[in-house]
Amino acid sequence: MQTLRVNGYDMAYLEVGEAGNGPPLVCVHGSLCDFRIWSSVLGPLTRKHRVIAVSLRHFFPDHWDGVGDTYSIAQHVDDVIAFIEKLDGKPVDLMGHSRGGHICFRVAQRRPDLLRKLILAEPGGELDATLDLAFKPGPSPLAARIAASAEVVAQGDIDGGLQIFMDALEGPGTWKRLPATPKQLLRDNATTLIGQMKDQRPPFSKADAEAIETPTLFIGGANTKGTLPQVLHTLAANVKGSRTEMIPGATHPMFEQAPQKYCELVLAFLAA
Repeated sequence: MQTLRVNGYDMAYLEVGEAGNGPPLVCVHGSLCDFRIWSSVLGPLTRKHRVIAVSLRHFFPDHWDGVGDTYSIAQHVDDVIAFIEKLDGKPVDLMGHSRGGHICFRVAQRRPDLLRKLILAEPGGELDATLDLAFKPGPSPLAARIAASAEVVAQGDIDGGLQIFMDALEGPGTWKRLPATPKQLLRDNATTLIGQMKDQRPPFSKADAEAIETPTLFIGGANTKGTLPQVLHTLAANVKGSRTEMIPGATHPMFEQAPQKYCELVLAFLAA
């Protein structure tokens, strides 16, 4: 593990692979995760690429108490931009999953000069009225569930809060079925849910999607439920020239469930 000082914070990251294999592939994790979440795909990806997996501000190895206003989409976007600016080998390839996909989308929107290619694995967020006729102002159902789980975590019941979050995302009984290792990773980042209640995440607009100039690959799990597939396909339809690939039998954590197929899609896109 290494750290890089960005915006007054020591951002932790893992770097694996050879620097001579083209631009680095920077990976940005989603909610409740950290750089360890990419472990199942590091082997295949690093055969041809230098992979840099970051841990966002306040995620493991940081042990944040959830206090303060330094956790937000805007802060994390600023941090990723500052991180990339300090790397050798710009422009980079950028890949994000879930909330991390939202962050990467915003980086591409603001600083296309820093990017060669963009990979968004079921980016998290909501669609505004320009992309969704059913849009209603206010918290989405998923945001409401995140708030409910965060309140339980803030009261000290870490497992209880995580059960609410995971069961809302992947279906009843998900938390109880998880093996010990992924459960501990989620526990290590549980307090970030407290910050996420105040995330102030802006919804995606048609103008946002049309502003993306970077060649983009969208990846989804064919069996993912809820609003994530709608967000993915709607954004893909409005990002000019983008590609979409769905992984059969997979849900939101698709690169953990089908790492070989996921890596095949990513490597083919990066090589094209």
